[in-house]
Amino acid sequence: MDKKTIRDINVSSKKVLIRVDFNVPMKDGVITDENRIVQALPTIKHVVDQGGKAILFSHLGRVKDESDKAGASLRPVAQRLAELLDKEVLFVPFTRGEELEGAINSLEDGQVLMFENTRFEDIEGKKESKNNEELGKYWASLGDVFVNDAFGTAHRAHASNVGIASNIETTVAGFLLEKEIEFIGGAVSNPKRPFVAVLGGAKVSDKIEVISNLLKVADHVIIGGGMAFTFLKAQGHKIGKSLCEIDKVDLAKDLLEQAKGKIVLPTDFRFTTEFSNNEPSQIGSIELIKENEMGLDIGPKSVQLFADILKTAKTVVWNGPMGVFEMSNYAAGTIGVCEAIANLNGATTIVGGGDSAAAAIQFGFEDKFTHISTGGGASLEYLEGKVLPGVECVNNK
Repeated sequence: MDKKTIRDINVSSKKVLIRVDFNVPMKDGVITDENRIVQALPTIKHVVDQGGKAILFSHLGRVKDESDKAGASLRPVAQRLAELLDKEVLFVPFTRGEELEGAINSLEDGQVLMFENTRFEDIEGKKESKNNEELGKYWASLGDVFVNDAFGTAHRAHASNVGIASNIETTVAGFLLEKEIEFIGGAVSNPKRPFVAVLGGAKVSDKIEVISNLLKVADHVIIGGGMAFTFLKAQGHKIGKSLCEIDKVDLAKDLLEQAKGKIVLPTDFRFTTEFSNNEPSQIGSIELIKENEMGLDIGPKSVQLFADILKTAKTVVWNGPMGVFEMSNYAAGTIGVCEAIANLNGATTIVGGGDSAAAAIQFGFEDKFTHISTGGGASLEYLEGKVLPGVECVNNK
């Protein structure tokens, strides 16, 4: 990797600003998925163990007005982090000001401090998410070095990543950002072959650039989920009431022509008449779908087809579920593909964030993948071959 990492600098007795991605799902003030917190622990522990003063900050949710603040405080996250570290985490409920500055200046070596949700600044008019110049400069003034470990926001230039990096001499990658660069970036730039990409989800429009870029580098591109129906429609199949982006059918035809056989589509589905987990359903080939039916999951023959292709793979990137896996009756396709990838021997297996990451964790395959990305949108843009501002701002070696 040509970017500097936290291993390349001395953090002892230094105020180490760490942009983490603690944008975790919460319900009634309780964290429902702490994966992003867990993934940040190695970087935080390294700073603490090396005698640095760890100053953590993150965004959480969308904060558009004062009413959003009540459910968007990072205090519960700081409390959970303290439990995971088995160490006190000082929480400062401000994003700037004398209290924050005083708390930072009073830190002792090895202590951890977290300050409030950076998106609170969007209400204050500073526009953290718009990379406000004054705000980036202010936050940079609070520390000696900057560690970017938030891959989830790396595809956007914000005051809390690019803004700080522009106003501080030393910017390095944390261990998590390093992993994301090596695995997802490496899969696109220099994969071990055969390289198989598995794409799912609802819309072709969300993944046009991903498909186009992966067709240049992958040996096979497997397409499942709702977006498969747009491609099947492009092939002339009847798809009933299944999800289809009519305005993308011609584009799907073009991609199929470009693919020259690389694109692999499902052959059977689980059909039903209503978007509900309770309606009767049946499994059949695409030719059997009726006008009043919709496909909500791929069928067992498709799972086997995909698994047979995956058996030979040395690199796999998976992004997007194969069906409406949130409904138990339509989770089999996603589970089957997830299991097929997870059980590969000698392959680098990468889950590209978002729903597929949630599925891998939910179905108990978390430890069987080489890497599960913490960034949904960032993963997609990296797979598109784009330069990510949050990676670009890190110092080169």
